[in-house]
Amino acid sequence: MALIRVGLVGLGEVAQSIHLPVLADQRDRWVIAGAHDVSPSLVKLITSQYPTAKAYESAEALINSPDIDAVFVLSSDDTHSRFVRAAITANKHVLLEKPACLTVREIDELMALSKDYEKTIFVGYMRRYAPAYLAARDELPAHEDITRIFDLISEGRHFLKNSQNILYPRDIDPAILSRGAEERDALIREVVGKDASAELVRAYRGLTALSSHHISAMRGLIGEPRRVVAAHHTNGGANTSVTFDYGHFACLYDAVVDDLGLFDAMIEVRSNTKRVRIIYDTPYIRSLPTRLEVTEAGPLGPVTKAFGPLYGDAFSNELETFHRHIMEGTKPLTDLADSRRDLALMAEIIARMRESGGK
Repeated sequence: MALIRVGLVGLGEVAQSIHLPVLADQRDRWVIAGAHDVSPSLVKLITSQYPTAKAYESAEALINSPDIDAVFVLSSDDTHSRFVRAAITANKHVLLEKPACLTVREIDELMALSKDYEKTIFVGYMRRYAPAYLAARDELPAHEDITRIFDLISEGRHFLKNSQNILYPRDIDPAILSRGAEERDALIREVVGKDASAELVRAYRGLTALSSHHISAMRGLIGEPRRVVAAHHTNGGANTSVTFDYGHFACLYDAVVDDLGLFDAMIEVRSNTKRVRIIYDTPYIRSLPTRLEVTEAGPLGPVTKAFGPLYGDAFSNELETFHRHIMEGTKPLTDLADSRRDLALMAEIIARMRESGGK
């Protein structure tokens, strides 16, 4: 099996907890060949833990290196467009952490630049590669029989501090942090409006972060909604409720961010006689099982079948799929065009929030 030389741009939480360990596990597919971060301490840590990783002084130096085959863009959201553009120019494969970009404008520019691009650009929506999610597609009711889809997600940031030793650096140049915050705010306000409140800005950041996984998963399961009927945010923008119109049924989405320390994420699809429920434990701890429950009406009452626990790692499945696309030259489901549909829906959600007084 061909080894792909990987360079990572951004060595923060997701790189340390997920991508680097998975790449190391899949040593028959990948070589961790390069690393860059704006934090010198992070670069020092990663290159000491992964001896094959060469430190690069800049993201551009890594991307343009002839010793790198695939670039993992794991940096802050405001930098994604710039680094993907550089990787396309350098003719590299790209794994891009979600959100692909913060605005439809950015992703349209990348799609125009990558038209007829022969290398793989893969957006990291790992939940669409979870075993329970893949199994659920074969268990769904017929589309015309669906009466409801319910989706709940909650915050999981409490888990890493109790399960892994993640380095959160304190040596990043304050000027870099300030510039990044300004660029990120400018991009977000392209969508929410220059006059938007801090609560609406927070709501959009939540949509592009945690909520993007389930919006993408919803679309992957049951297709594209006709429109966003209603949307509202509460709790200072931390919590979001959205109703999607699918014609003969509605999809209800709730995102809850709190300090309870529980991760409560699921997708439920119902018809009049069947319920399919995908249950996700926290992705912050690798290899926790996902579960699939299928309940159907029976002559003596409802009958529930449980699939799992399914221990296949969604992140491992994701990287195996990325490698296969590189080797076979095939197009991933989670590409730039797919991510554009998520961003367009998020912009529509923000518009409904503003209409309902959520300015």
